[in-house]
Amino acid sequence: MKEDQLLLSGLEELDGEDGKDDEEKEALGKLEYSLDYNFTDNTLIVGILQAQDLPAMDVGGSSDPYVKVYMLPDKKKKFETKVQRKNLCPVFNETFTFKVFDFDRFGKHDVIGEIKIAMNSIDLAQPIQEWKDLVGGEKEEVHICISLRYVPTAGKFTINIMEAKNLKKMDVGGLSDPFVKVVLQHNGKRLKKKKTSVKQNTLNPYFNESFSFEIPFSQIQVLITVYDYDKLGSNDAIGKCWMGYGASGIGIKHWSEMLANPRRPADQFLLVFLPLVKVDVDQSVKL
Repeated sequence: MKEDQLLLSGLEELDGEDGKDDEEKEALGKLEYSLDYNFTDNTLIVGILQAQDLPAMDVGGSSDPYVKVYMLPDKKKKFETKVQRKNLCPVFNETFTFKVFDFDRFGKHDVIGEIKIAMNSIDLAQPIQEWKDLVGGEKEEVHICISLRYVPTAGKFTINIMEAKNLKKMDVGGLSDPFVKVVLQHNGKRLKKKKTSVKQNTLNPYFNESFSFEIPFSQIQVLITVYDYDKLGSNDAIGKCWMGYGASGIGIKHWSEMLANPRRPADQFLLVFLPLVKVDVDQSVKL
């Protein structure tokens, strides 16, 4: 199998060789798998057996892991195990091909780690069963997840700040104390503002806080900014995004979709993932 690789993922990936990174590698757990090649019918049987010591990815200190398996480089053939709820040492005992994610019912699934196996580096004449440490994969973009609802007859706009992912480390301990500020503007003039509670010591805060505004929607802009709370000084802005009049790209796309589908039921809010852009260093505020 020339240049083929088997990708087992769901934790995170590092391309450097052991001992060559200056920074300490993050412990992402390990995965036990098996490989058995059938030369008669030219099939590769991949077993996903179990994982151990996975990092907690959810607010409650656990994860909902599953494994996704596929052959590189085309990724056309892929399989997934069942999700093991709230388990940092899940047992799968499923056969096919693989990759490990944290299952997130609200949006994108977070890669916990992965394993790459160069198929031309192993002897497929004998079945293989072994443990390998999961290593970091590609970094997910920094983003915020919100939901939107608009009731035109009442002129009521509701925004739910659900969660943010992969925020920048702002504190000495390598974490942040994030909160979100929502500002409604009209032609650059601030009309109303709301802010969430502060979530301590996390780069992946879960808020699930809703705010409603009763205002006319002509040329309204919504500025969403994530800050790091600072008890002693100014709060540092981590990232921001725009929606509404004057926005571009995904910001105006989802805004237009909300306006085109008013009066959604409360449990059918428009779910939006917005990438956060960097903020100038001097953009800081008091809470």
